[in-house]
Amino acid sequence: MRTQTSPHRLGDDSRTLPMADGPELRAALEAANLQTLLMVYVHLTHDESMLETFKVHIHPPYTNPDYQIPQDCIEDLREKLLYVLTTPGAARPGDPPLDLMKKMMSVGVGEPVEDEFIPMVMEQAGFQRTPPRKEKPGRTPPPPGFKVLVIGAGLTGLLASIELERAGYDHVVIEKNEEVGGTWWKNRYPGVGVDTPSHFYSYSFEISPEWNHYHPHGADMREYFRSVADKYDLRRNIRFQTKVHSLEYDEKDAVWNVTVEDLKSGKRDVIRANAVFNAFGTADRWSLPDIKGIDSYKGIITHSAGYDETIDLKGKRVAVIGTGASSAQIVATIASEVSELAVFMRTKHWMINNPEVTKEVPEAVKWALRHIPHYKEWFRFRVFWFAADGLYPNVVKDPSYPEDGIAVSALNEGMRQYALSHMRHKLAGRPDLMEKLTPDFPIFSKRIVMDAGWYDALVMPHVTLEDSPITEITPTGIRTANGRDYEVDVIICATGFRHGKLVKDLKITGREGHDLAVDWADEEERAYMGTTIPGYPNYFMSVGPNAGPNHAGGLNIVSEAQVHYMIECLDHMLASGARTIEPTQEAFVRHNRRIDDRMKHMIWTHPKSKSYYQNSKGRPVGPWPFRLVDMWNEMRGPVREDFRVE
Repeated sequence: MRTQTSPHRLGDDSRTLPMADGPELRAALEAANLQTLLMVYVHLTHDESMLETFKVHIHPPYTNPDYQIPQDCIEDLREKLLYVLTTPGAARPGDPPLDLMKKMMSVGVGEPVEDEFIPMVMEQAGFQRTPPRKEKPGRTPPPPGFKVLVIGAGLTGLLASIELERAGYDHVVIEKNEEVGGTWWKNRYPGVGVDTPSHFYSYSFEISPEWNHYHPHGADMREYFRSVADKYDLRRNIRFQTKVHSLEYDEKDAVWNVTVEDLKSGKRDVIRANAVFNAFGTADRWSLPDIKGIDSYKGIITHSAGYDETIDLKGKRVAVIGTGASSAQIVATIASEVSELAVFMRTKHWMINNPEVTKEVPEAVKWALRHIPHYKEWFRFRVFWFAADGLYPNVVKDPSYPEDGIAVSALNEGMRQYALSHMRHKLAGRPDLMEKLTPDFPIFSKRIVMDAGWYDALVMPHVTLEDSPITEITPTGIRTANGRDYEVDVIICATGFRHGKLVKDLKITGREGHDLAVDWADEEERAYMGTTIPGYPNYFMSVGPNAGPNHAGGLNIVSEAQVHYMIECLDHMLASGARTIEPTQEAFVRHNRRIDDRMKHMIWTHPKSKSYYQNSKGRPVGPWPFRLVDMWNEMRGPVREDFRVE
């Protein structure tokens, strides 16, 4: 069962010095992450000697995992930090100089943090945030009547609304749901959660100390986004239960005519906007699988993305179709309450053991995040560092490895062995499951799935993993190619989303007859920096073609970078006295040639790599083939010669 969520404490900074020496503070120092406490101590004192003391004892994950930091070092740190926190004048005023911050980062994670990462890290850890753009001296403000239309009020759409407001842009957000949160508002299946760590999967400027789990559950995410909408009063700019049908560019007036429908009344109207930011993702397009006889089924059938929370599974015979991330969460959650559970496997997945994926955040750690100065920023930095570009080498091919091998590098093979070791441990005595579940493709070539109890569920005596293909759904259950019939009361289709057609069925007509359905015909979905397209002035998108952070948990970083980039482009346009901005055809071609050239060296072009990262022809259309820091740096602003400004 889920722990009851509490409102996220956003911008409520009660971290002041000196602190009272009491049981709560001492409990927090005992429970808190040791490396983070070290960073807090050095931040408050600028005492580099403690970095030297701990440097030899701190290692990256998977390196000396059983190594124990000497207890005398630990006690010394806690005693010194307690003194600094509770003694008037013991802490030095001001932040450490940047060179010391860099040294702290490197020691804190046990590996070098190079100069190129520092600006992104300072932002993403919450140490720095640029002042509101509308207060920037000499900036050309948006003219009266200039309006930006944002599609979607999920993670990216809410972010866009916040940043557009800070930049002085009038805007409206169109949202088809009745509340904010996007996919995290709609997805309510049993066990729904996020693979990315909680203290990273959020806005860099709104680091919440209130996460209930180290990896957020769906309810945690809904509460976070509602809290953000409350704090920034975002709903005043959102039209809920409204659907966008088409975008048509008016060349004469240099505006987009956006046709929307009020889903409550069915009434349509047209909004005229100077710029459009398409902030919806692909994780809201689902349908029941196309299986023979599905309409004949007499029991309850549902999809994970449209799950009916009123369904009572206790004591029921349940079938789950699919073995991806959603299925793993569902199966782990419901296995103990159903009478029989049949899991129908369509494809295999690599499963990673991350002990924190099911852990709750202790109250003492929440207290540290709320009250100890700089703790939440340094804690986020640590989580961010190991969930982002640290994983990038796993997806880069080593040319000395066989082109069609089971791994693409020594590091990749090491991660494969780590996953296999966990599988063997969990499935000991079940060679049948080992044979069914062991993938024959390199790890990280498709989405990794976190083990939150998946293997434990599969070995239960009342759970069956069926790898024979489904031939049809009968009125009473499921029939497979091996001739077996499964009679079930409930069928849950954990069959994913329709990731093709990044703009769904939305009709988008640009200038000079450009039609995005034509320009992107035959699955040739391409963009410049995954954000803009020639022929579509003042049209921007989030996580467009080849802009996905598929080597790491970093959608929030991509969203922040792309929203920043959109506003930089609009500011550049207005400063130039122009009405429109779009990439040149030459820049578009050059960028996509660069993507294709790099993709040859990435795991997603491995012959055994098959997933929703690729289109039906096998071309990877989702992943960004460079590091997140490369994207962040390249999206600080437009390369002016790459844009047509008129």
